[in-house]
Amino acid sequence: MNFFRKYIFPALYGLLVYFTIRLLHDTDVHQRFWEREFYINAVELACSIIVGYIAIGLFRRLFKYFDSRWPVRFCYQGVARELAILVGANLVLVNLVFVPMDMALHADWKPWYISGADVADINMIPTLYAIVYYGIVRSSTWLKAYVDNKVQLEKVTNQQLETELKFLKAQYHPHFLFNALNTIYFQMDEDTEGAKRSIEKFSELLRYQLYDQQQQVPVMQEIEYLQSFIELQKIRSTDKLKLKVDFDKKLNGQLVYPLLFLPLVENAFKFVGGNYEMQVEAKVIDGQIDFRVENSVPQLEETIKKAGGIGLENLKRRLDLLYPGKHSLLLENKGDHFKAELKLQYER
Repeated sequence: MNFFRKYIFPALYGLLVYFTIRLLHDTDVHQRFWEREFYINAVELACSIIVGYIAIGLFRRLFKYFDSRWPVRFCYQGVARELAILVGANLVLVNLVFVPMDMALHADWKPWYISGADVADINMIPTLYAIVYYGIVRSSTWLKAYVDNKVQLEKVTNQQLETELKFLKAQYHPHFLFNALNTIYFQMDEDTEGAKRSIEKFSELLRYQLYDQQQQVPVMQEIEYLQSFIELQKIRSTDKLKLKVDFDKKLNGQLVYPLLFLPLVENAFKFVGGNYEMQVEAKVIDGQIDFRVENSVPQLEETIKKAGGIGLENLKRRLDLLYPGKHSLLLENKGDHFKAELKLQYER
């Protein structure tokens, strides 16, 4: 194959250019080139083969120059620039060889004359074949550059998303730590044993939060985490609180990203008031996990304004990154109640 490409193909390329020019010219002037004198055809064939070897060698050198001079990145400007250089070099070559050849072969009847039609054929046909050759040879290079660009762009995008998720995680941890430590603080003077148990439960919660938030976990782990969190929050809650928790038994092996339900529960504990009613439930509906938290509120307008703090804003951004087009989050004012509903398309 290398022998063919190096030694045979250039000659065939030159002959293809020659016979195409002859076909167009002879059809136009109603000639038959094989009826001409032999030496004329022999000279034209020899010059065409020489041009074929020079052109292919020149093109290959230009391709190496392009790759070394400019980074291989697929863009229309790069293709246009390379084509302009290649076509320009090809035009110089064919005009240096074919035009003097044509003049010399017809000098016996009209010295140093060449028709406009011959000039057009000599320039147009080799240019078209040069462009075709460029498209065939460079297509693999541009395709590889295009794929590399797409892979690099996806890599950069993933790195940016990973960085943002890590930032959101780092932003959320102090928020969680403050609330949990504040709960334990109120226990220290009144219930030392209870504070110890709270610290133990808090350590379990913190250990879970140290997991990679970009790795999915079975939803049961999330539910167990939420149950522990709810137990910890009940310690500092008023005795007036009427809490109802209901988790569907069908929730088991479905995969979800961790710590997405927590901000809704935490927000409810933070702003519960009025009749001190609170309900937490999760169930499976039509291939989605439907997670709802509803709590009564004392002063609705003020509560809604406060509810848009770090926790929920952080949650919205994480959902956009982790579940693009595969989630819905509803925050709804229902009179003296505030309802939050999160639906996720889960994986098995």
